[in-house]
Amino acid sequence: MKRRSAPKLTAARRAAIARRVAQNGDVRVADLARQFDVNAATIRRDLEKLAEQGQVHRVHGGAVAIERTAPESLGALAATWETRIGQAVAEMISTGETVFLGPGRLPFEVARCSTGHSPLTIVTNGLKVAHWVAANTPHTLIVTGGQAEGRDVGLVGQLARSALSSLRADRVILELDGVSAVDGLTDDSLPQAEIAQLLLEIGSQIIVLVSPERVGQVAAAYIAPASDADIVVTAREATSHPLWDLSESGVRVVLA
Repeated sequence: MKRRSAPKLTAARRAAIARRVAQNGDVRVADLARQFDVNAATIRRDLEKLAEQGQVHRVHGGAVAIERTAPESLGALAATWETRIGQAVAEMISTGETVFLGPGRLPFEVARCSTGHSPLTIVTNGLKVAHWVAANTPHTLIVTGGQAEGRDVGLVGQLARSALSSLRADRVILELDGVSAVDGLTDDSLPQAEIAQLLLEIGSQIIVLVSPERVGQVAAAYIAPASDADIVVTAREATSHPLWDLSESGVRVVLA
């Protein structure tokens, strides 16, 4: 396997940190050092560079988001393509299947759009997904144990890995932070990347969901070659060149 260069790893980590700040509003140096398995000095340099670029506001012990005014229409547009992806994937699911849904906004949309496929068995390590399925569907629900992590409240760690190692699924549906024909399947969370590597072994079909702006991009933690995904689903707003590269590598690409 070809190793990525240190500058590329640094750029990917900083991009992941910037997204984490934008999503959560703030980050702490100690937490980031654990997440990316680097020392605190490295994280401080990352935050200082991001602050110079105007992407975060540096504070003692970490960084906070820079408030920006965004048009209201952007929120509606995001919801539109998320829902399109959820509907496209729900149409791939057949009644009676066992389906793994990971944490994240896109698997949540898949769950929300799958109410007409009863009965299903839904396996998940996403607490938001689990709560919605339990409250709104008649599906059989299996929730892994584990430690809650991140904004999307995904369960990770030994308990989650142990539970998943004894399960099998007709389809594994995951949202990832990076999908590239060159750099493979990647994610910003190291613990979630470990879970994803295990899930690639238990699913008959692997469906990877990715936001249109993350197609062709690389996140911090490597999972597997892109060809390990059977289907990549994104929105039609994604850039065409990396989608073509994925198709050329043998991955089926679905645009919602």
